[in-house]
Amino acid sequence: MRSLPLALTARLAPVVVLAAAGWALSSGPLAAPAATEKKAAPDGERSPSAPATAAATRTYRDSPAPCEGITKKTVTALVPGAKTAGKEIPSTDESLRRTCSWNALKSFDYRWLDISYEIKKSDESALAAYKQRTTEKSGGGKVPGVGDEAYSVVNLTTDDKQQTREGMVIVRASNALVVVTYNGSDFETKKAPATDEINKGAIKAAKEGMAALEAAQ
Repeated sequence: MRSLPLALTARLAPVVVLAAAGWALSSGPLAAPAATEKKAAPDGERSPSAPATAAATRTYRDSPAPCEGITKKTVTALVPGAKTAGKEIPSTDESLRRTCSWNALKSFDYRWLDISYEIKKSDESALAAYKQRTTEKSGGGKVPGVGDEAYSVVNLTTDDKQQTREGMVIVRASNALVVVTYNGSDFETKKAPATDEINKGAIKAAKEGMAALEAAQ
C-alpha cells in the first residue's frame, strides 16, 4: 500500500489543530471587544437631542448559525468527502463572532473551507476592520454585488515542494464582516488547484454566507 507523504501526514493532524489554523486566518487582533453595559439615565435626564446608541442602530445584531451559512450542495462541491454538517469552532462570545469549517481528503486531494461571521458594534468599526484586512491581504481585487463592499485575494505557497493555493473573500455589510477562506493541495502531484477554481469557490461561498446573514435578521 502506498504510504502518505510526510507533508500530508502533517496536514492531517487532529481537527482541533486544523480548526485553529483556519480560525487564525479569519480572526485575530481585529476582534471587537464585548460591549460594555451602560446604565441608562432616567427619562427626565435624557436629552431629546442625544444620539441613539450604537446597539440601537446596528443593522446586524447576531450572527446566523455559521454551519448553515453555506449550502450542503456547495460544501459537497467545494470539499468533496467532507461532512456537510461542518464543525463550529468555539467562540468566547457568539454574539460577536461565529465560525464553521469543513475539511476532507479524497484520495490525495485535500480541501479546507471555513466561514466566519463577525458582528461589530458599529458600521465604522466594521469599515475600519475591513480596510485593515484588505490592506494586509494585498494583491486582490473587488468583488461586485456582494454586501456593501467585498474583496477577494488568492495566494500560492510552497512548503517542502508541496503547493497550497488559498483564496480569501472579505465582505462588509453595514456593521458585519463575512470572511471565507478556501484552500487546497494535491499531495500526489504536489501541485495546487488552479487560481480560478479556488477564487470562484471562495466567492460562491461568500455570496451564500452573505445571503444567510441577511435572512437571519
